[in-house]
Amino acid sequence: MAAPNIVNVSTITGITTIISGVNTTPINSNGVTGTGKECGITTILSNAAGSGKVLKINTLQVTSIGDTTGVDVKYFDAAAGLGNSVGLGITMTVPLYSALTIIDKSNPLYIEENRSLGAHRQEYAGTLNIVCSYEEIS
Repeated sequence: MAAPNIVNVSTITGITTIISGVNTTPINSNGVTGTGKECGITTILSNAAGSGKVLKINTLQVTSIGDTTGVDVKYFDAAAGLGNSVGLGITMTVPLYSALTIIDKSNPLYIEENRSLGAHRQEYAGTLNIVCSYEEIS
């Protein structure tokens, strides 16, 4: 479970992922789930354990549709949005019909094996569209 040497790679593939209509929210401010409210994390990108790849995120952009809303973007220490997380941006405001760039080419993020990137929107607010452009390096 080691990240590949990115100086001597055999393949770099450019990929763009689009997720439309993200409306998942945490149960409360610390993200604990429960009953009675919509909850959860939408996985933006996941790198499976043993993949032999590293994913370099070049762009992560969030657009608000419906209402002004907030977005939390988290880096997880396990694939598929599981495990412990670190917030890359917490409750960042995304104005109605506007876009917020969270990651761009000047500050890329590497997703190693058995790691993932996830997001959820502000509770009881609008819906989000997410665009993630990344390179799969092996």
